[in-house]
Amino acid sequence: MQDILSLFPNIASLDLQDYFILAINFLLLIFARQLVLAIYHEPDNSAGIERKIHIIRALSLLVFIVYFFFYTQQGKQHGGAFLVLGVLGIIYLAYLVSQLLAYVILRYYGRERDVGGKKRFVSTYHTRLLSIFSSVFIGIIALISVVRLLGLDSWLQAGGVIGFIGVFLALTNAVWAPDIFSGLIILNSDMLEEGDIVEFHDNETIYALVYKTKVFHTVILNLVDNHRIMIRNSRLRDFTIHNLSKFASAKGLRESLRFKISYDISSHAVRTMLQAAYEKIRADKSIAIESSRELEIGIHELGDHAVEWRVYYYTKMIEALPSIRQQLLDIFLETANEHQISLATPLTHVIHQPDLRVPHASSAASQ
Repeated sequence: MQDILSLFPNIASLDLQDYFILAINFLLLIFARQLVLAIYHEPDNSAGIERKIHIIRALSLLVFIVYFFFYTQQGKQHGGAFLVLGVLGIIYLAYLVSQLLAYVILRYYGRERDVGGKKRFVSTYHTRLLSIFSSVFIGIIALISVVRLLGLDSWLQAGGVIGFIGVFLALTNAVWAPDIFSGLIILNSDMLEEGDIVEFHDNETIYALVYKTKVFHTVILNLVDNHRIMIRNSRLRDFTIHNLSKFASAKGLRESLRFKISYDISSHAVRTMLQAAYEKIRADKSIAIESSRELEIGIHELGDHAVEWRVYYYTKMIEALPSIRQQLLDIFLETANEHQISLATPLTHVIHQPDLRVPHASSAASQ
């Protein structure tokens, strides 16, 4: 015990307030994960959650080390320890307050939705705007507090620090500003919300769940490959996005399948085959379509080689749309084989024979 006291000669000078501060930081260091998970309803292993946990733990550890080491070694009158601890404390409090304010704003002004089978408060235009304003306000207060704590409290010095940050933001606005404003525009449009199922084309057709709309980017979950994709908000606005969750009829989403069938097959035979396939689909309860709706069959286009038929069906299980299409195509192919109708697009060739009844120009002249 004497050895420990000799290592920290001023430990006896710590009062109840000091022990309280040390205990709070120690608890935050240990229970950082539980605190962050209680505030943010995201998976435990997500990158955003891990980053917030690491930041809280790092700041807690720094405050704990600085407070304990310098105060027990140098005493409370040591100016350097006070400045270091003060700067760390201001940064720490600013970060915690901004996170707590963002949580309160999301709770009061956010919208509760089912995202990936879980209830969660999702961001809206108002929550994002209020969060940005609150973070900027807290950041300015923290900056001024640090400047004054370091003794740079003259208007010239403080203005120089703030001016430097202003110039830096002005020079880099082309990097961050388009994504922030695009994110606000997306949220304000109400056409793309967390939990929606969307379809867009980015070198391939992507069916995805909008998982999280953040300040600079949007995270979507690819429903086919089952992985996450991060897209900049400004780039996301360049796509033509089909929001499949916002269907305009109580019947559900109206989807279609296309088949190119030879002209040699009669319309009656094609309709009979398609209707027979639909009856099989109706009998299979595992296929999530609106079986009470009749199948709509029509000719979409008369092409050069084949007739393009289109069949329409309805579904409300938007998240299962890729698997529904696979199941339907499998049944349509099987039924077409049973009816001896090929679904392969035929290739036709027309050979033009010369008209022998027209005499050649040279022979006509000789006559």
